[in-house]
Amino acid sequence: MAVEGLASPRKRAHDEISDVEKPNGNDAAGGMKATLDKVQVDRANLKPDSSSDDDLGPALPSAAPKKKKRKLPYEKHYLAALPTSTRYSKSLMHKEQLSFVTMTPFSDFLITSSIDGVIKFWKKGTESVEFVKEFKAHSGDIRSVAVSQDGRNFASAGVDNTIKIFDVMSFDLLTVIQLKKPPKTICWIHKRGASLPLLAVSEDESGTISIYDGRGEIQDPIDTISDMHKSPVVAMSYNNAYDCVISAEENGSVEYWSPSGSHEKPEGLFEYKSSTNLFEFKKSKSVPSCITISPTGTQFATFSFPDRKVRVFDFATGKLYRTYDESIQILNEMQQAGTALRKLEDVEFGRRLAVERDIEHPAIKHKVNVIFDESGHFVLYGSLLGTKVINTLTNKVAKVFGAEEPFRSVNLTIYQGQPQKKGVMTAQMLASSNPLLEEAQERDPLLISTGSGKIRFYIFSNETEISKQTRDIQNEKPKQLGGRKEAEAKATESGSSAVLHTTYGDIYLRLFPEAAPKAVENFVTHSKNGYYNNTIFHRVIRKFMIQCGDPLGDGTGGDSIWGKEFEDEFSTLKHDKPYTVSMANAGPNTNGSQFFITTEKTPWLDKKHTIFGRAVQGLDVVHKIENARVYKEKPEDDIKIVSISVS
Repeated sequence: MAVEGLASPRKRAHDEISDVEKPNGNDAAGGMKATLDKVQVDRANLKPDSSSDDDLGPALPSAAPKKKKRKLPYEKHYLAALPTSTRYSKSLMHKEQLSFVTMTPFSDFLITSSIDGVIKFWKKGTESVEFVKEFKAHSGDIRSVAVSQDGRNFASAGVDNTIKIFDVMSFDLLTVIQLKKPPKTICWIHKRGASLPLLAVSEDESGTISIYDGRGEIQDPIDTISDMHKSPVVAMSYNNAYDCVISAEENGSVEYWSPSGSHEKPEGLFEYKSSTNLFEFKKSKSVPSCITISPTGTQFATFSFPDRKVRVFDFATGKLYRTYDESIQILNEMQQAGTALRKLEDVEFGRRLAVERDIEHPAIKHKVNVIFDESGHFVLYGSLLGTKVINTLTNKVAKVFGAEEPFRSVNLTIYQGQPQKKGVMTAQMLASSNPLLEEAQERDPLLISTGSGKIRFYIFSNETEISKQTRDIQNEKPKQLGGRKEAEAKATESGSSAVLHTTYGDIYLRLFPEAAPKAVENFVTHSKNGYYNNTIFHRVIRKFMIQCGDPLGDGTGGDSIWGKEFEDEFSTLKHDKPYTVSMANAGPNTNGSQFFITTEKTPWLDKKHTIFGRAVQGLDVVHKIENARVYKEKPEDDIKIVSISVS
């Protein structure tokens, strides 16, 4: 194939021969010799070039122009504002597994929460945090937390159908809002410094969003949005720059709306939704677990399940800017091909992959988040290989935190240490080598992370001298009491609520230790010991009940915590409503480990089966199990109890 403007060596030599003046008469021999000598010299001076149409065989490709690599100006200074050490310098404890970590803007408090309903306030100190106050905020798991744009207000929503609102600066509980229906997620939706703080609360069983007075002076919602979403809203975030809320529901729909007035989409944004990429979640049949707005409000990021993708969107246009695939399939392919950031040993990769699969569990996945750094040029999120820091301009991993640590990051928050001396600093000033400016701009950044299944939260800082022996602080009393005291403590295990984490979703139970102390003790102890983990619902009868708790999976097994059958405990409680939790038995006083949840009124079971609880939330999960395809009362596909949380 010929390249325009270039001739092949053969053609150029031919042209030069034809241009040579032919000799006359007796000068023919000498002239011909001179001509041949000239051609040989010219041929020797020729350099290889692209082939022409006259050449046989394939042509060499022309040199493609090199693409100019994207480069983020002052990238090293943005990275310098992140913690220096990629290993955690300190970890601190809750008594139960951590749910969320939240750093409040401007007020510099760290607020941590755990599955037992405990909330702790910590104040930012030098390269760490200092404990301030603890609240037993909820009786049970905390579903969602939110901090206002100005860092003044913090709220938590629990499975006990309450919202707790705190004043951050005084680290005090301001008010309690009692909800009529279980909450799903919450979000502060007012501008910084607004006189009336507004808190949006989505319902767990419908697409309704209720807006409450954030001061707690009015218990009822001051506004309700019921026609925007068709299914429960799972994630919400407020953009202060546009005074706009973005919300996503279980079916993948994403909406923009104004916190006030008619709740229409604010002006200055895309005109038609069809011109955006906001249908990306519906197309991929995925649901965002979080929505995070960038510091400037120009972008937002999401992490979604089950496709496990991080997406970065332009906020104003709704256009997709970047996508990062963290799916199990991609992880396997990169490990096998050796193209991952880091090649792991097969055993270690298998261990991490097992933890990675657990992240998708309904009790965990809503806690997974993505965050921006203060510049908005980098996104951070947990992965199988550690907490990745990705430059969204160059599309490259700039840093990885915790790659060697024994935990998988789930929920993240960051503090990037404002300069010691306030003043206007340009990027050029930051890039200078002026030692006075460098001293004035010294930072003390912290990256804080929870770990999957861990009762600790982990702090990454600028501290480089890290001791593995002293970095894990024992700030809570150990659970193990030792000897006789431990046996006595086990003998009196009890609880008021529990969550069945099943492969179909979570079922929340209220327990009745006063009415059935032995049955509750038996259930609680088995739950805490993991006795029910990975057992199946082995007997399912539509319009009657769902039964589980047998480690053999066929209805013939299961022992009590005492190793023998225990007696019935009948009380004033009756099977007069669905969702009653009772002990299964083979006759009077033959209770072991099996139990069932009714789906209808079953009065004929009164005085025959011990009632020790009721399902109060996740009722749709109960019915989903009830309606599963069965063969001889056993589901065709196993429906498992993954674990049970008790509080």
